Amino acid sequence: MYVPDLYRETDPATTLALIQRNPLAMLVTTGEPVPNVTHLPAIPDPEAPAPVGLAGTTLLGHLNRANPHWRALAGPTPAKLVFTGPHGYVSPTVYETEVAAPTWDFTAVHLEGTLVPSEDLEEILRVVGHTVAAYEREFGCAWDPAASLEYFRTLAPGVGAFRFEVERADTMLKLSQEKPVETRRQVVSWFAGSPCGATRDLAQLMCAYDPALAGESGPEPCPKREQKRETGEAVGA
Repeated sequence: MYVPDLYRETDPATTLALIQRNPLAMLVTTGEPVPNVTHLPAIPDPEAPAPVGLAGTTLLGHLNRANPHWRALAGPTPAKLVFTGPHGYVSPTVYETEVAAPTWDFTAVHLEGTLVPSEDLEEILRVVGHTVAAYEREFGCAWDPAASLEYFRTLAPGVGAFRFEVERADTMLKLSQEKPVETRRQVVSWFAGSPCGATRDLAQLMCAYDPALAGESGPEPCPKREQKRETGEAVGA
């Protein structure tokens, strides 16, 4: 992934946090006539040693064995995992200047590495178990899977698990860093007032990334946007 220096994030903890909060990845491997791509959940392996940087990090994932992509994974395979974090459109009206251009702020992580597939029942159950635990902790209500373990075993033959060994990571946080701080505060206000949850998350991320942006008022609300919020109409309509 091309990442301008201004937007490149090099802190491993920031990248891992972005992955854990946005764990639905695109798995990409070479295919014919086009690459194979599958959307799937992926998590850091809680049993793997923690490396100093992102290289050497192990992630776990799984997909349906009926998926042709799985059948193409005959052994260790070069692959990419692509994660998309919070993102949102910035209208030129945010800048409060006569001459301006729109843009789209976004966050993304591209991991390159080697995927090692497994059809071992116990490994599949381990991967699924860790995945459930991670997502219940982050997004769920502390559901206890104990009563469903035998049911998991009946599903496991249809599941393919994998281990992903990270060799390179590119993290891009495009958060209007090229703009003056006053303008970035206006962007934060714009995102915070969005009816879209992912866009509001972007406002929180910008404030966490630069605390100087928090607690400031921005431009006047866009009347059309506010009307759509009140009526429930899709903002992009």
